[in-house]
Amino acid sequence: MTREGPGRATVALAVGWLLLVGALPLARLLAESLAGTALPAAMADPATWRAAFWSLVLALGAAALATAAGGALAWALLLRGLPARGPLIFCAVLPALVPAQVMALGWIQAGGPASPLLLALDLAPPIGTPNPIYSAAGMVALLAVQATPLVMLAIAALLRRVPGEVVLAARGLGCTPDQALRRAVWPLLAPGLLAGAGLAYVAALGNFGVGALIGIPARVPVLPVLIWQRLSAGGTASLAQAAALALLLAAMAAPALVLQAIAAKRAPGGGRLPFSALPLRAPAQAATLAMVLLYLAVVLLVPMLALVAAALVPAIGMELSAETATLRHFLTAVAPGAQTARSFGNSLLLSTGAAVVLALAALPIAMAMRARAVRIATTATDLPYALPGACTSVAAILVVLSLPGGGALYGTLGLIGLAYLTRFQALALRPVAAAAARLDPTLDEAARGMGAGAWRRLFSVHLPPLAPALAAGAILVSLTAVNEVTVSSLLYGPGTQTLGVLVFNLQESGQSPLAAAVSCLALLLSAALMALATLAGRRLPAGTLPWRV
Repeated sequence: MTREGPGRATVALAVGWLLLVGALPLARLLAESLAGTALPAAMADPATWRAAFWSLVLALGAAALATAAGGALAWALLLRGLPARGPLIFCAVLPALVPAQVMALGWIQAGGPASPLLLALDLAPPIGTPNPIYSAAGMVALLAVQATPLVMLAIAALLRRVPGEVVLAARGLGCTPDQALRRAVWPLLAPGLLAGAGLAYVAALGNFGVGALIGIPARVPVLPVLIWQRLSAGGTASLAQAAALALLLAAMAAPALVLQAIAAKRAPGGGRLPFSALPLRAPAQAATLAMVLLYLAVVLLVPMLALVAAALVPAIGMELSAETATLRHFLTAVAPGAQTARSFGNSLLLSTGAAVVLALAALPIAMAMRARAVRIATTATDLPYALPGACTSVAAILVVLSLPGGGALYGTLGLIGLAYLTRFQALALRPVAAAAARLDPTLDEAARGMGAGAWRRLFSVHLPPLAPALAAGAILVSLTAVNEVTVSSLLYGPGTQTLGVLVFNLQESGQSPLAAAVSCLALLLSAALMALATLAGRRLPAGTLPWRV
């Protein structure tokens, strides 16, 4: 805004919206958890502690692996100058954007004696050999793969603030490129590494797709699945138990959120020169490039090929060949009136609706960010995005049931939509706030001097230059929400299942080929949304979109 600051009406609107979609659900969750005997009963239940133990073990293990892998990718793709750096970064970020249930299904189909891909390659183990993914170690590996991009992106965000003068000074003192990075750059990037570790921990802690598709068959219980099981039981007592478990999950995530806050305060202040990647010698460059490509092949190419192979065979356990290949499952998925079409429609309606509402709300919030009250209120929406999705789901149920006649919304698309507003407001706001901070304040001053009111200036002066950021934020919400499973799995009812829930239900009911076909279509939908976001992001600073670091 201008030097005079945002108008009172804009500030009041921004604060009111942020408290409504952020603070109110969290406050309702806390009140329900602490009321009555639900929390003591949950603490006395051995199932709670067993699930909490495994959630902690898996999250810590995944965070440790993801931190190591994310740091290595950051070194190779961000600190050293590899060829085809842009496409490699895009591929390295993809595991975080592929839905958890789709990635889990791909890994399931890539291992074990029934894998169509392994059968086609004559690499399948003997019948009776257990699938290694159905284990705690398999869950840790998969959770780490999905969290690794978060660590790399946290380092990338901090790298933009590392002064390029630091490297020049180190090189001037006789340091080799490796020594300059080790002694001068990595100490400045340590807060980003810590923040990434916290992000990886929280992401693994709240992952429902992996916990349900792999944890249930492997008999490795986790808290998000236990909350889902409690809500499935129905009744007021079950809701109170779910609230208590959600509070426990939030408490387990709290240390990671504190770690991220500490890391943010220790970030470098920036310099006049941006950091430039240091070149590698030809032999080292070739070896590094080979290692990166091998990693991407293992975590992306193999599970995706296994997913396609599973979708093309008549039944799991059959070898994929020219004689057995069929498009039957894809035709079933796109048939008129099919359950799949309804789920696609529900997901598109919810994700698009949430994206439009949140993008519109982000405009006045971003322009009022200079007001202290607005900056404080934004934490109310940062928390639901940072905390596990199960917390948001239970909070949304509690808020709706507290309203007169709110029970009519239970199990409807409206309830899922309200939860999405709480869950994804921070995601829609970030690119808009970053772009708004770079606006020339003289434009607003000139409009104010000509007598334009706050709303006229908002839509006539600020909206046009912020339109690409609004579009990017909306597409990010759509991309995240269209395949979302944690929130919708706890809130859906008859006829309101979403795309993510459909994949989970199909796999659980034994229709693996159809689940694989639906997953392939979901990936195509995600690719289309990512292409739209990339087009909108050409006018945005680097880092606004996660794959444009």
